[in-house]
Amino acid sequence: MTDTIFVLNGPNLNLLGVREPEIYGAETLDDIASRLEDRARPLDIEIDMRQSNHEGHLCDWLHEAQSSGAKAVILNAGALTHTSLALYDAIKSIKTPVIEVHVSNPAGREAYRHKSYVGMAALGSIAGFGAYGYELALDAAAKL
Repeated sequence: MTDTIFVLNGPNLNLLGVREPEIYGAETLDDIASRLEDRARPLDIEIDMRQSNHEGHLCDWLHEAQSSGAKAVILNAGALTHTSLALYDAIKSIKTPVIEVHVSNPAGREAYRHKSYVGMAALGSIAGFGAYGYELALDAAAKL
């Protein structure tokens, strides 16, 4: 039986590769998805990659991860990381492990990015390794 890992991406992550490449790099979300699928295949893991600019979609998908029996969730909530009590509550309300990922290192950026509601609820966080952070998160999720 193949395990599924949800990879959920929040606001503006559809603009990876275009938006502030000096901070977020040149890789697109499609590039990341392709690399994750290649890495997941030999692990017998299916990647369910999604992106939305709407907070409620992310909450619904977290609930769906639980109800569908997903092995884990990798979540890059973008700016919602620092503002969303709804995501905090959604993560706390499910048993599916959530791994927070960020392309940049929020702790090394503006002060308002230092607080992570997602990180407070997640099993763990990976930040500052560029798009490679998604692969690190996949490796961690695969070992759960």
